[in-house]
Amino acid sequence: MTKQVNGDQVYVLPEGSQRVLGRDAMRINIAIGYAVANIVKTTLGPKGMDKMLVSDLGDIVITNDGATILEEMNVDHPAAKLMVEIAKTQDKEVGDGTTTSVVIAGNLLYKAGELLNQGIHPTVVIKGYELASRKAEDALGKIADPVKPTDRDVLTKIAQVAMGSKGIGSDEEKKKIASIISDAVMQVSEEKNGKYKVDLDLIKIEKKAGGEVLDTSLIRGVLVDKEVVHAGMPKSVKSAKILLLDTALEIEKTETDAKIEITDPSKMEAFLQQEEKMMRDMVDKIAGTKANVVFCQKGIDDLVQHFLSKKGITAIRRVKKSDMEKLSRATGAAVASSLEDLKEADLGHAGLVEERKIAGEAMVFVEQCKDPKSVTLFVRGGTDHVVSEVERAVVDARGAVSSALEDGKYVIGGGSVEMELSRELQSYAVQIGGREQLAIQAFAEALESIPRALAENAGMDVIDTIVALRNKHKEKDGRTVGVDVVAGKVGDLKSSGIYEPAKVKKQAMASATETARLILRIDDIISSKGGSRGGMPPGGPGGMGNMDME
Repeated sequence: MTKQVNGDQVYVLPEGSQRVLGRDAMRINIAIGYAVANIVKTTLGPKGMDKMLVSDLGDIVITNDGATILEEMNVDHPAAKLMVEIAKTQDKEVGDGTTTSVVIAGNLLYKAGELLNQGIHPTVVIKGYELASRKAEDALGKIADPVKPTDRDVLTKIAQVAMGSKGIGSDEEKKKIASIISDAVMQVSEEKNGKYKVDLDLIKIEKKAGGEVLDTSLIRGVLVDKEVVHAGMPKSVKSAKILLLDTALEIEKTETDAKIEITDPSKMEAFLQQEEKMMRDMVDKIAGTKANVVFCQKGIDDLVQHFLSKKGITAIRRVKKSDMEKLSRATGAAVASSLEDLKEADLGHAGLVEERKIAGEAMVFVEQCKDPKSVTLFVRGGTDHVVSEVERAVVDARGAVSSALEDGKYVIGGGSVEMELSRELQSYAVQIGGREQLAIQAFAEALESIPRALAENAGMDVIDTIVALRNKHKEKDGRTVGVDVVAGKVGDLKSSGIYEPAKVKKQAMASATETARLILRIDDIISSKGGSRGGMPPGGPGGMGNMDME
């Protein structure tokens, strides 16, 4: 790229660089954002469709999880990558609502594009969007209902709605899994200063193909994907006393290089006997604690395995550190770093420790723990693809239930909360006045994209649905009216139990607003990667921007 300065040509960027300026840059970015939103829009709701994603290596992913779709799509344009970031943030923060956040962001950009075409400056649009976002957040807090850990029915329905869009089976299967997830979240939740905290790492998800989706179960303890080390050890131990070790049950080598010279065969014999004695001592120390199950983070020598087997002690080796922490929380055992000073008080307890063959692989179940603070969701399904999609559904539902519990609030789903917030913003826009009111109205219309998508995916007439919803929400008791996709009509969703965490909606609007603001402030796209055109989509700077915006 060259620039004329006092009649001289000055080279600013290397040859082959590309640059898009002003309104063209905005138009491209807006079109890209809206195109990405349109890709995931069809997956929204219980009647949403799935996407099949095939990688360069031929790996297949079949899903309708927004975050997974955008991550697997491997988008190239910078604006599309910003949209992917929304989904990732939503997934990390609340674990659900990824598609919602991307659809709202795409429609905010589309509406902004219409305002820009009318000659309204981007900064005015951004200011209007920020005012609308704050107002919507305030209104959301007022219309949300409280939820406590004792409201098991509400939490189960929240989990069921979170899994609703996943094609993982019948309503009966979803209801059973939702119930399991709400139990798991309530089990590991901890109250601190009147607020509930949920560490999602304490809810382990283990998946194995085989069986059917209904075989998915909650283990009140930990499932360790390892096998018992010695054939002579008991494979099932009731009333287990569990010792957790993060030290190797082997003869340790010296830190410094050392050489032992043995000149006499009797000395060799003595050396081997001393090694054996050290190993016996290890086993005696373990047996002295009255432990009958040992989980070791490191290796266990073959001879130690033999001695443990003779004592009737079951051992599992090379257990992951994360699993050791979960075992500690589930059984109450302390993780010992040394065999010295081992006490019976360091042991944990479980009703049953058992090795079982699942789909041809041995796994150790530690279950029937008393008030465990770590549990395992064991996900099953007919094929690997089914199991992976059930796992994604479980992750979403786990995030939704924990968000509702931590935030202590839930709202009515099915597009009803978006319609209510849209109605609030329409009246708020009139109060604000000026050009900003146009941006606030645009924000309100962008929120309506959620009930629009739900209606469209359910095969309903979109215009009739939106008109009916607007009329209902003007009525005094119309706040909970939304798109009843099962019945294929507009209805009161509170009675149907379509509940969603308020935190999911709040995060979706905040992420969408921030991304729209970020993209609308860009008036220059410079790709200085030369001829490779990295960072620009195929076909030049227009790329996806030439897509049909309808």
